[in-house]
Amino acid sequence: MIGVKISGVGSAKPKNSVSNDDLSKVVDTSDTWILTRTGIKSRYISDGETTTSLAVRAAKKALADANITADMLDMIIVATLTPDQLMPSAACLVQKELGANNATAFDISAACSGFIFASKIARDAIRTGSNKKVLVIGVEILSKILNWKDRNTCVLFGDGAGAVVYESSAEDNILNIYTGSDGSRGSVLTLDGFPINNCLVEKEPNDYFLKMNGSEVYKFATSIVPICIENVLKGTNIEIQDIDHIVLHQANIRILDTVTTKIGLVKGDLFENLSEYGNTSAASIPIALDEAKVDFKKGEKVLLVGFGGGLTWGSILLEW
Repeated sequence: MIGVKISGVGSAKPKNSVSNDDLSKVVDTSDTWILTRTGIKSRYISDGETTTSLAVRAAKKALADANITADMLDMIIVATLTPDQLMPSAACLVQKELGANNATAFDISAACSGFIFASKIARDAIRTGSNKKVLVIGVEILSKILNWKDRNTCVLFGDGAGAVVYESSAEDNILNIYTGSDGSRGSVLTLDGFPINNCLVEKEPNDYFLKMNGSEVYKFATSIVPICIENVLKGTNIEIQDIDHIVLHQANIRILDTVTTKIGLVKGDLFENLSEYGNTSAASIPIALDEAKVDFKKGEKVLLVGFGGGLTWGSILLEW
């Protein structure tokens, strides 16, 4: 079997960091209200940077980290809820900007689990022998789909991008991937699309804002993360105590704290950059991976876990 490894990681963020105090001038909230409920102190918000431009910046860093050029890529997968256009895809726009002329490029939509899902596609494509180098990008400009009058949602999210290069390898460092979905519970986290509005049907346009049932999302997240960990470890002869680093989707500090207790860890065992970035959806895990990697040593076991709208979830067990 052809092995797969991560050879490069990179991330990018808008230049503007917006604090909780800054938000209190826009919506009825306060630093204390946000911090105690979410653990978020600030988030990066675009003042004109696009999904494509952030993705390209992150991709260039990942390519440099992998010491390869864009024309060596066989595939580009972009996970996003917020492309600049529905067509061409974000991946095709990134391909153009990078000059990755030999890469098949496409987007996927799996909300905050998008990076995990895209990574599974990349891993499987390399294992078949049809691809040798695949670029996976998680990127969001969530600020454009938020209702800035709703303090229950607009304070939670931020903009950003993270990118990972997967390559074929003599050794298989991607030890296991687990994914799942449950569309029957999808109504707890939604973003409307275009309604049918044509010569036969007249309908008022949707508001196109992200909507969330926070309590239900919390219940889902805190129950599914232990399942993700249990299932990705199955058949690997690796136990939770053997894991050196856990990078969880950065959604809410209460979720991180509850999961820490449920899986028998101590506070601080899970990587955290939520306080600086907020929830960046598909970009969350690759951004966190890029920042956490400075503490990784060769051969250490790393666990990535995501969950989000759909509902969707997934985990990756890898050896650094």
